Amino acid sequence: MQVTETLSEGLKRGYTIVVPAGDLEARRQAKLSELARGLRLPGFRPGKVPASVVRQRYGSAVIAEVLQESVSEATERVVADRGLRPAVPPKVDVVAPGLGQAESKDLEFKVELELLPEIKLPDFSAIHLTRLKAEPDEAGLAQTLERIAASSARFEPIAEERGAEKGEVLTIDFAGEVEGKPVEGGSAKEVGVEVGGPAVGPGFTDQLEGMRPGETRTVTVRYPAEDGEGAFPAELLGRDVQFTVTASALSRRVVPPVDEELAKALGFEGLDALKDGVRRRMQEEYDGLARLRLKRALLDALAAAVDFAPPEALVNAEFDAIWKRVEAEREAGRVEPEDAAKDPETLKAEYRAIAERRVKLALLLAEVGRMNGITVTEDEMARALRADAARYRGQEAQVLEFYRRNPRAAESLRGPILEDKVVDFVVELAQVSEQSVSPEELLKEPDSSADVPSGVAPDVSLDIAADSPPDSPTGTPASAG
Repeated sequence: MQVTETLSEGLKRGYTIVVPAGDLEARRQAKLSELARGLRLPGFRPGKVPASVVRQRYGSAVIAEVLQESVSEATERVVADRGLRPAVPPKVDVVAPGLGQAESKDLEFKVELELLPEIKLPDFSAIHLTRLKAEPDEAGLAQTLERIAASSARFEPIAEERGAEKGEVLTIDFAGEVEGKPVEGGSAKEVGVEVGGPAVGPGFTDQLEGMRPGETRTVTVRYPAEDGEGAFPAELLGRDVQFTVTASALSRRVVPPVDEELAKALGFEGLDALKDGVRRRMQEEYDGLARLRLKRALLDALAAAVDFAPPEALVNAEFDAIWKRVEAEREAGRVEPEDAAKDPETLKAEYRAIAERRVKLALLLAEVGRMNGITVTEDEMARALRADAARYRGQEAQVLEFYRRNPRAAESLRGPILEDKVVDFVVELAQVSEQSVSPEELLKEPDSSADVPSGVAPDVSLDIAADSPPDSPTGTPASAG
């Protein structure tokens, strides 16, 4: 095999590889002989089919197989002999196929690849971080208990014959039309709607005040011309929709008091046990949020501590994924106000900077894991699979079966686990101080990094180049909460 280096520029490498015709022919003959030994054809004894017949019938398939194997093995040998670490699978371009039905010639092909960069790990002990610590206070506990009580509210029918007042609940049927045509998804039956509360369109429930059970009225809703939050269907923006509404019942929402009876109804021994359970849950949420804040600060510190050029192919792939999401959000009418005033080229430049940051951090964390032998155990993978399956109540078995049949999809769960383990490893080496803060301070959204445009979280994934599994086992997108 003859190898000639044609490109050595930054992380990019290129080679022209020539495999001698004799090697190709020897491999072809070996495959034809192996095929002939087990071949059964009408008119011939098993294993006695003439070589000319085997070649005539299966020659093309054998040629394709020989070429594929020769290219693959030669490329792997070049990579291994030179100690290369490709960032993405090499790109192969066959110049001269070599094998033919009549004669054999040298196989010549070109290989282009981009390497992983050499990464010098920073001094983790020089990184200073602050871990925030918050504990539930009585005001926060009371608010949470009130929300729990509100979620346990019951509806009490109103017997007196009168119109609905604000805060009361009307049970209605409604159907929407635009210019006499039904609105897709704009109708429902036996729906409880709070008068003056949120509903299908701006001002819809305000117009139900005074409505009596058995009454039918037309409610006109004017949808806004623009909707930055994506609350309303795009096809209704700037249009008037007429809803025919029929009320069938009137009731009031009764919120139970936070007492022993409510606690026992929720499965607790008493009110004190309910409060203890709520405190523990609140503390878990605070600790989880504090960890996210610490991780974000660590990623910012790591991004500032390293300086290397990431592979262009990985950056392009990450940018394409980000930009597709951005375009989908724009098409749905969900555009951040600060992004709306920017031209596409400015936005692309900003999001490309984010793609580059993510790739650099992913490569850095992967290198930390590689250099320190940090891996994901099979037990950790099994727990991750079970946790992911638990997100789909009633479909757990189907989710686990999906991952069993799609190992690459299952492997996509490995990256986040490894990332967290690497983050924990670095945090142990960094200088970390604790700061007690109020729950309000912890819950306050931190200032975004200067290089993070709105709408893009500064997350990083060690599986940045891997395919993602569908959001659900059936391929139906899960709710983006």
